[in-house]
Amino acid sequence: MARSHPVRWTMLFFLTLTCSTPIHAQRRISAQDAKNYVGENATVCGTVASEHFAANTKGQPTFINLDEPYPRQIFTIVIWGSDRSAFGKIPAKLCVTGTISSYRGVPEIIARNAGQIRPRSD
Repeated sequence: MARSHPVRWTMLFFLTLTCSTPIHAQRRISAQDAKNYVGENATVCGTVASEHFAANTKGQPTFINLDEPYPRQIFTIVIWGSDRSAFGKIPAKLCVTGTISSYRGVPEIIARNAGQIRPRSD
């Protein structure tokens, strides 16, 4: 009977371990800390401080600012008008998941589907 090679078992173990670990595990951070994670996928949590639908602006965006209202906003969720119908009522305390970018020095996530925003569970 042939003996198993230890390297094969080691490779099989690490392959199994790697495949069972969620690939898209998201880092959960505060709105205040989001500025340190620009370019990364993360889940940003906070309290809605202000919300503005810019009906007369190109793309008709909705801006949702967490923890601090405009013009002192520290983090913004942007929902473009073309995506807005997919969203229902926005929870007062929420988490948004996506790639953090920066616009004029303020970190933001563009939410394209309702699955990106969920109520915050404290």
